[in-house]
Amino acid sequence: MSNKTPALRIAIGGDEAAYDLKEILISHVRELGFEVEDFGTFNAEPVLYPDVAFEVATAIKEGRFDRGVLVCGTGIGVAISANKVPGIRAAQAHDVYSAAKAQTSNNAQIVTLGARVVGPELAKLIVSTFLNHHFSGGASELKIAKIEEYESRLTTR
Repeated sequence: MSNKTPALRIAIGGDEAAYDLKEILISHVRELGFEVEDFGTFNAEPVLYPDVAFEVATAIKEGRFDRGVLVCGTGIGVAISANKVPGIRAAQAHDVYSAAKAQTSNNAQIVTLGARVVGPELAKLIVSTFLNHHFSGGASELKIAKIEEYESRLTTR
């Protein structure tokens, strides 16, 4: 009998502006030992980033994946898009501290990055940090509960 925790399932997607970075991050996340599914774009052809972000966020909301990584030119568009899916918290991070806090304080399920903002090595550090940190609860639990309560009121109207 193994005590090994199953690897987190990670959904990764992005638009054509971040295609090369997405491919680098997929390899990196696999090397870290996580299960990964690529949600596109698959060939650097133009896509509407909201479509990719909605698909990744919905897959996480439905429990098919534990966390997600979304990339576009700035990381802003995919963050805004993913946050439109009820129950999802996507946090843009362009530094390691923000990536850690996205998890430990905000219990974000998705980290977003901009390929035109961070280089591949920093992006790998950000994603590693996000995936290897966990929600710490504490005073943040009340804040997350308040967000969820407000969101629940909006979605039950």
